[in-house]
Amino acid sequence: MAVKVYIVYYSMYGHVERLAEEIKKGADSVDGVEAKLWQVPEILTEEVLGKMRAPAKSDIPIITPNELTEGDGFVFGFPTRFGMMAAQFKAFLDATGGLWKTQQLAGKPAGIFYSTGSQGGGQETTALTAITQLVHHGMVFVPIGYTFGAGMFEMEEVKGGSPYGSGTYAGGDGTRQPTRLELEQAFHQGMYIATITKKLKEAA
Repeated sequence: MAVKVYIVYYSMYGHVERLAEEIKKGADSVDGVEAKLWQVPEILTEEVLGKMRAPAKSDIPIITPNELTEGDGFVFGFPTRFGMMAAQFKAFLDATGGLWKTQQLAGKPAGIFYSTGSQGGGQETTALTAITQLVHHGMVFVPIGYTFGAGMFEMEEVKGGSPYGSGTYAGGDGTRQPTRLELEQAFHQGMYIATITKKLKEAA
């Protein structure tokens, strides 16, 4: 039976979704692992999204809290809002109270990835504040550390991400897209988490 890695994300302008796609490729590259993309529900109205000039959502399926129990490992992705995860993703996690009560996610590995508008916009605070969500569920936080190697020390170009997880910058107007190096880091994260998830499941 394949090891299931769920990449669950919220993306308003497509930056997080682009990272999610690359994370899935990385996870799928691990033998015996089956990765799946999921979106969390939108909580803003079409009118508000229109005023924010948000593009239409992709056809990636919307996940429900109970479907999380079917995953063996997770990578959660979201844009930053004032230094922490966007309200859409927080609302989804707030709806997992039933899973928390029964600790159905306890012991399962989870990583995080993110997008911020600028270098000082929360690349690390977003990750740090997100860890509390995993802790209350008893999940095992899996950072990438410095396993990405030389790419972690790149100083010649602007690069999102950190030891906490892969990341990108959207820029002040949202026009900046994930770079080659950021996508490579996302691929690495998918591969890394899939490998850890597989080891934990096989050892169970």
